[in-house]
Amino acid sequence: MRKNKLKPEIVWHFFDEITKVPRPSKKEGQIQDYLTNFAKKNNLSFQVDEAGNVILFKPATKGMENKPSVLLQCHMDMVCEKNSDVVHDFEKDPIDAYVEGDWVKARGTTLGADNGAGMAAALAVLASDTIPHGDLEVLFTVDEETGLTGAAALKAGFFKSRLLLNLDGEEGIYVGCAGGIDTRATYNYERVDAPENLFFFRLKVSGLTGGHSGDDINKGYGNAIQLMSRFLWLIKSKYGLVISEISGGNLHNAIPREAMAYAGIPFRDKENLRIELNHFIYDIENEFAKTEKGIRFELDSEDRPEFCIDPSVADNLLSALYSCPNGVIAMSRELEGLVETSTNLASVKQTNEFVTVVTSQRSAVESAKYDIAYRLEALFRMSGATVSHGEGYPGWKPDMSSPLVRRATETYRYLFNEEPDIRAVHAGLECGLFLKKYPGLDMISFGPTILGAHSPEERLSVSSMEKFWLHLLEILRTI
Repeated sequence: MRKNKLKPEIVWHFFDEITKVPRPSKKEGQIQDYLTNFAKKNNLSFQVDEAGNVILFKPATKGMENKPSVLLQCHMDMVCEKNSDVVHDFEKDPIDAYVEGDWVKARGTTLGADNGAGMAAALAVLASDTIPHGDLEVLFTVDEETGLTGAAALKAGFFKSRLLLNLDGEEGIYVGCAGGIDTRATYNYERVDAPENLFFFRLKVSGLTGGHSGDDINKGYGNAIQLMSRFLWLIKSKYGLVISEISGGNLHNAIPREAMAYAGIPFRDKENLRIELNHFIYDIENEFAKTEKGIRFELDSEDRPEFCIDPSVADNLLSALYSCPNGVIAMSRELEGLVETSTNLASVKQTNEFVTVVTSQRSAVESAKYDIAYRLEALFRMSGATVSHGEGYPGWKPDMSSPLVRRATETYRYLFNEEPDIRAVHAGLECGLFLKKYPGLDMISFGPTILGAHSPEERLSVSSMEKFWLHLLEILRTI
């Protein structure tokens, strides 16, 4: 990446370094070592808690000793998604980042700008000798992307600041976020001999946009699992169907881009299968003409497999997948344009004994979050699954009277001569958990523009990175 041509140079220097350090969720050892070595190199004190969260401390610059202490916060892990034709080991390989116009992208994988951009800005502040600021605490949490478990494990008293700048937002000023919970349905099945005299095929759905299951849930993108299930249901209802394998998606917080099924139908309907798929493709391309340009449906003949999923379980599973709610459930009645409640059909994984379906629910209203989770539980239980829920995490209710919101608004107006976009986000931020453990915290979240987060289309705006940096410095200087 040509970081020497990007401004601010110090921020892009650290972003480039971060892209070279593997940091999957729950496997953050290499980035933890990077952070502690950075602290030692820059003569900064630091602590690492039992969960693996790392906090660095930097005293106030001369003349700023009377400023209130500020906590900068970001998470060190990244979503690891790649295109199926890309060879990349997220536990070993650096991200192959490059610049294209105003965007920094990665070749075939997620970029890790979420939350590498915030990390880079925080490290640049810590490394600089010329930026004025009061006492700083800089917290890097682990495992944000798979459930905010690092923030959840944080002990009271780990930091002292009462002002928190979360660097995991985007351009503008975020003042609230949705809470979330996962619902997991597990189907226990018997392996039965695959019937003879059937035509077996492999259906693959790919080429969808994917994206963040919070930020992008209202953008009309296709869900690969949902589309696959829809076609299989159509075939089953007309011709009958057995299923040998089924899979799709990967992470609970990403809209699935790919899905696959290995199935069989009567030989006499072999030609009808292809005709049905052609009609289906035509319909789907029309339905998603404005949001999905690269949807691919591939159907290849296969040899008879050794086994199939017990037909009764397969029927129940397919019924549940096809009828499973997905997307926006309700829009906010308080903030125009904000999704209030949603659910994402995230993944289907199969082993020799089980098929597990993972869904993810979000809502700015706690009771509504549990309502949609329990509705999904009822649906999956009716189809014979064993259902469980994750621990979940709380939302962050906006406080428009916040002094920090006022300060961030004033500095934005001063720097850019325009009003900032002040909003809540339909995604999980760690702020809700911090507020639960540190009542009275004054917080905002902000950052640069990132599009396509949680997908290989992730890209980071160069110009917005500079704008974010200037805003961060002005807040630190005037707070």
